[in-house]
Amino acid sequence: MSQGAEGKAAGRTAAAAAADTATTSAAAASTAATTTTPAALPAADAAPKQRPRSKLRMRKAAMTLTPSAVEHLRELLDSPEPKLIRVGVKSKGCSGSAYHLEYVDTPARFDEQVEQDGVKVLIDSKALMKVLGSEMDWVEDKLNARFTFRNPNITEQCGCGESFSVS
Repeated sequence: MSQGAEGKAAGRTAAAAAADTATTSAAAASTAATTTTPAALPAADAAPKQRPRSKLRMRKAAMTLTPSAVEHLRELLDSPEPKLIRVGVKSKGCSGSAYHLEYVDTPARFDEQVEQDGVKVLIDSKALMKVLGSEMDWVEDKLNARFTFRNPNITEQCGCGESFSVS
């Protein structure tokens, strides 16, 4: 190679090295501009931002109990062997369905539990849609004493009041 060509190659190499250095410096400056400095960071003791809490809505009980029903249930359930009372519905009577109460030791897997004033009552999962929104009461008169139900879902009831139907 001639001296002129070597000079050009050396010049080109020096120019390329200078360009590489300039590019690296520009990249470093760019990175430094986007790098967050400690002053821009929130203080370590500052509380982290929290998401707004979802509001839990109180769920309305599937069935309510009157004070007289609570009192009588408490008397029934205060026994040496703790038991639960399950409210269910059986196919029976003129209108198709009748309330059914039974003692149970443990709740079934899908039973709904209603607790009011310290008294727990179970609702059979198969009967839940038929008794939803009902009020359970204890009524005593001269001839008998019994639990009664005020059910807003009843569409038809037999004359004696023993059976009902819902749609």
